Amino acid sequence: MRWAALLLLILALPAAADEVSFSGRFVQGGLVTGHVPPGAKVNFDGRDLRVGDDGAFLIGFGRDTVAATLALTFADGRSETRTLAVAKREWHIQRVDGLPQQTVTPNEEELQRIRADAAQAREARKIDSAEPLFRTGFVWPAIGPISGVYGSQRILNGQPRAPHYGVDIAVPAGTPVAAAADGVVSLAHPDMFLTGKTLILDHGFGLSTVYYHMSAITVAHGQRVKQGEVIGRVGATGRATGPHLHWGMNLFDIRLDPALLVPPMPPQPPARAVGGG
Repeated sequence: MRWAALLLLILALPAAADEVSFSGRFVQGGLVTGHVPPGAKVNFDGRDLRVGDDGAFLIGFGRDTVAATLALTFADGRSETRTLAVAKREWHIQRVDGLPQQTVTPNEEELQRIRADAAQAREARKIDSAEPLFRTGFVWPAIGPISGVYGSQRILNGQPRAPHYGVDIAVPAGTPVAAAADGVVSLAHPDMFLTGKTLILDHGFGLSTVYYHMSAITVAHGQRVKQGEVIGRVGATGRATGPHLHWGMNLFDIRLDPALLVPPMPPQPPARAVGGG
């Protein structure tokens, strides 16, 4: 009886703090999955995070983040705070000329539209759904040359602008766009001023992916999609100089680099010769 009681006591004890584990890259733009013992609570830079039944949670680091704070509270009342060091990256400078000037310096009416578009996107990024659809992992939504990378500083028509928060894949108009992971459509907008036909997929726990400049959206708001399912087609809508897909990722309001979560872009097959004698 005493041994049985001792065994039950040991099993009832909360897991030690050193059982906290992480997988992912502690770099600017990186996404990290953490695990804590059952019953633990997690706060990341002042935000209380969703913790799954298995103790899983997500944290992410913005383009310019160099350190972050993780506060843990365990089921037995113990707590600890960790300062997370974030590795710096070097960013490219990208010059884009030939854009319609009104999209580089929009007028007041256009600014109001841009603000309204941004408000809708922010609402979609606030979703904190409980189903961890991100566990499928991520794949490239289209295969082709990369024409823009996360974190690069863009100079539009000679004027410095905000960094580029995503990956641009230069493929022909009409190319199918696939869901990068299982998800639920949280936004399907037919015509945003800057991003054109815009789609956002919710992957759970505040993680979402965005797909911009499409020529067509083939799914609807609230629809569940599977990884690899066609969700639209590449286009050049919104502010774009040519057909391409802009693929981005957010953890709530933190903009992440989706390229860190997929293998290197597969090589494209050589172009076939057209015509003949």
